[in-house]
Amino acid sequence: MNNSDKYLNDERFKGIEPFQNKVWLSSPTMHGDEQDWVVDSIRTNWVSTVGMNINEVERICAEKIGRKYSVALSSGTSALHLAMRLCAEKVYGSPATGHGALEGHKVFASDMTFDATVNPIAYEGGDAVYIDTEYDTWNMDPIALEKAFELFPDVKLVVIVHLYGTPAKMDEIRNICDRHNALIVEDAAESFGATYKGIQTGMFGTESVISFNGNKIITGSSGGMLLTDSKDDADKIRKWSTQSRENAPWYQHKELGYNYRMSNIVAGVVRGQLPYLEEHIAQKRAIYYRYKEGLSDLPVQMNPFDEENSVPNFWLSCLIIDKEAMCKQVRHEKDCSYVSEPGKSCPTEILEAIAAFNAEGRPIWKPMHMQPIYINNQFVTVDGIYSEGTGFFDIGADIFERGLCLPSDNKMTKDQQDRIIKIIHRCFV
Repeated sequence: MNNSDKYLNDERFKGIEPFQNKVWLSSPTMHGDEQDWVVDSIRTNWVSTVGMNINEVERICAEKIGRKYSVALSSGTSALHLAMRLCAEKVYGSPATGHGALEGHKVFASDMTFDATVNPIAYEGGDAVYIDTEYDTWNMDPIALEKAFELFPDVKLVVIVHLYGTPAKMDEIRNICDRHNALIVEDAAESFGATYKGIQTGMFGTESVISFNGNKIITGSSGGMLLTDSKDDADKIRKWSTQSRENAPWYQHKELGYNYRMSNIVAGVVRGQLPYLEEHIAQKRAIYYRYKEGLSDLPVQMNPFDEENSVPNFWLSCLIIDKEAMCKQVRHEKDCSYVSEPGKSCPTEILEAIAAFNAEGRPIWKPMHMQPIYINNQFVTVDGIYSEGTGFFDIGADIFERGLCLPSDNKMTKDQQDRIIKIIHRCFV
């Protein structure tokens, strides 16, 4: 019996019909304007890495967030890479030829995130030190960050994330970084349109980044944006992203460059999407609060945010199961198993049940300190450097163990969401 049959034949789910069309975690939502701008770029023959779509997307994003300059790039990851190289050169100087700008240096980074956030540290030869998460927002814990500076006072670069569109505790994080003369690379890839104390995310980093990946709240199918208040920084990023070509009549290069510029076609998709940002956020917000109300009688909590100081963009709705309501669950390297218990459930059961009825959820990001590629990197909790046997509590691992991302597609109907809520309830029977 496959997993679908297992749940479809389970008496607990009797009377619930599978979705005829798949309900996605978060898929692109097109409006038609995107095609107009793409066609315009083809009609005018501006299909490469220059053109009006790129110019307009840069202008609109800078104005929306409140930064002076923005640079359209091929992905959020490429924007993060150049942001880290730029910040590294500010504090450590230009690297020797063939060496990364972070060679021999540690970087503090959010632990609970997608690995695209932290891989650029490795690209530049740096050594990421992961900072534990806090329960209030599921973002970097300022107390753990302060502990990390006590342990490694020479660190001059911090990479922070606004997880699932929820702003981190930026006042506390910035105050700590300022005291230690550390620069911030702000990964706002998931939080475009979210605000902290009335300020848009993307405003809090020395250099900041947003993403237009296919599942983001605004998409270009791909693409990203670097945001800065320095014209010199913006000019340098544009140069690096176009293979560091010098201003000469021939192709001349003094430093390492990259093919990271956004194309005018991708920018056309983004340009068509941007007028709908607030509409998408409103749809995502409605999904979050429908889940919150519909699941309020279960031993679960929605992904939290600081209601007094922040307004998320609600990119993904997530839940975490109360500890006493967790059935036995074991996660191996690439698979997992659980034992069903009356009145209890676990992320594995809920995700499998949702999938059996043709809807897509996913686990919470597996923390970076738990990833095989980074298993030897240091990881700092509020108590100090974590290792097996210290007895320090690992909040990120706990959220990963008990949490999951729910179907959050803004095209999901209320009836579809009600059915998903019913499936989740039946998991606890």
